[in-house]
Amino acid sequence: MAGVSHDTRVNALIGTGHFLSHFYVLCLPPMFLFWKDEFGVSFGELGLAVALMSGTTAVLQTPVGFLVDKHGARHFLVGGTLLMTLAMAAMGLASAYWQILALAVVSGIGNSVIHPADYAILSGSISKERMGRSFAIHTFNGNLGFAVAPPVMIWLAALVGWRESLVLVGLLGIPLVLAILLQSRILNDQAKPAKAEGGPSGGALLMTRPMLLFFTFFLLSSMAGGGVQSWLITVLHTVHGLDLASASSALTAYMVGATAGVLVGGYFADRLSNHLLFASVAVLLAAGFVLVVGLVSLPGVVVIGMMLGGGIALGASRTPRDIMVRDASPPGQIGKVFGFVSAGLPLGGALTPVPFGWLIDHGRPDLVLVLVAGILVLSLFCAGSARAAHRARVAVAAE
Repeated sequence: MAGVSHDTRVNALIGTGHFLSHFYVLCLPPMFLFWKDEFGVSFGELGLAVALMSGTTAVLQTPVGFLVDKHGARHFLVGGTLLMTLAMAAMGLASAYWQILALAVVSGIGNSVIHPADYAILSGSISKERMGRSFAIHTFNGNLGFAVAPPVMIWLAALVGWRESLVLVGLLGIPLVLAILLQSRILNDQAKPAKAEGGPSGGALLMTRPMLLFFTFFLLSSMAGGGVQSWLITVLHTVHGLDLASASSALTAYMVGATAGVLVGGYFADRLSNHLLFASVAVLLAAGFVLVVGLVSLPGVVVIGMMLGGGIALGASRTPRDIMVRDASPPGQIGKVFGFVSAGLPLGGALTPVPFGWLIDHGRPDLVLVLVAGILVLSLFCAGSARAAHRARVAVAAE
């Protein structure tokens, strides 16, 4: 890869792995109709496959982060990626549904490595002046994996069959594992402290006020995003009378904006020192767009434009958020910190669909987007309090 910069090579390796980890999660839903006929299972049992994969990842991220900090990230990254790819390929060979469920757990174990290992390697390998853009590319690749998995899997299944499609996409991860091994010399672990510092470490660090607030910030951001993704179409159609095509286009615009906005946030994160101020303005803009769409009946094209703007704003807040977490992480403990706080993302996504659906069932769909906007504003208080608590802790340690 002569002529390609060091940072670009690192971003390509880590970003491809992140893309693949997200891609594999959404490989499963397109298989549901095939599995229902093949294995004679209910839709509830089918949903269990995704729940087991995501739940395993969420539960194991933090303990894996401890291992990454202690033993280094590269070996875990290779092992986790290999585990994901082999589990996905093996699903194509399953002869009973319980095997699918077991392999979903195995894939979730592999996936649990990705966030703590990736952030530890990026923090140790990327030049500081490009860290924001690197984090943004990492998040962008994950979102892209989510976006392309369903259509790709549906197309492949129609072309070659569901078993062959799973084996194919599973084996696609093998070249990535080989590339990581061959290029491992450019993947540096996070810097280790020269000596033990006076502040909290290990599990005590994660229970400090800043880390608990950052976890809540991630959790609330994901709750808001989950509410929009799950119920925007229903709300726009039932409350404001938008046709389904326009309502679906508004959700697509939001998702496209949120993905593109990550890159916008990465660009500014490398150029601005006050990451909290930028993230606050972005989140408030997103909350404002969502609130207006929730309260005011507008033409479809205006709603689509506003949801695009809201998505861009919310996406732009993500990289400054990640940089604030990195800056608050003591040297050598980035793996456990990101493993812990990012566990709030799948948890938040799981919390809101049911209660928001309950609101709709009880005749109050008009409250859904209002609550989403409120949750976004509440997340800002957590972010500001987290940074203030971190600064206070640093000031005390310096005395």
